[in-house]
Amino acid sequence: MRRRRLLAAIGVGSLGGFAGCTSGGLVDGGATDSGSGSDTDSAPEWPSGSYAGYDTTTVEARSADGDRLGTVNAAIADTGDKRYLGLSDAAALPEDAGMLFVFSAEREDITFVMREMDFGIDIVYADAEGTITRVHNAPEPGPNEDGNEQKYPGSGQYVLEVPYKWTDRNGVAVGDTLAFEL
Repeated sequence: MRRRRLLAAIGVGSLGGFAGCTSGGLVDGGATDSGSGSDTDSAPEWPSGSYAGYDTTTVEARSADGDRLGTVNAAIADTGDKRYLGLSDAAALPEDAGMLFVFSAEREDITFVMREMDFGIDIVYADAEGTITRVHNAPEPGPNEDGNEQKYPGSGQYVLEVPYKWTDRNGVAVGDTLAFEL
């Protein structure tokens, strides 16, 4: 299986510098409805494989008016090792699944890459309040590419990776919010 690595580069830090996580608390001021119900009963279990032991949270994307746009069950990558591993061991990502990268504070100039990915994803950056600051549709690398040249910059305290074009299908854009509990 091809492996994907997460490169989180900031001006003065390194991957080893991303220690700690935000624990407790709620982003976007209210409890989220897990809403998984029967929608996920037939979906593949997530997280699974290398991610089976990860904590999870339900992440809800909401419009500026507070309307629910979409929901995913996200594995939480809240340590340097988990953020570095990213989705590298995943063969695919179910439609209602994602990975939420958590940093201890807002970061400027974070760059994610598609190193050795076998599938495309959307990369959604959000600030400390959960407001989306940047969205990228990141296609899988081509047959003769390793993904290192596919760079997706942004800033924030949280980064949500979801299936490719999930943001388009759900109408999620800059200025919308992500709501979740940690």
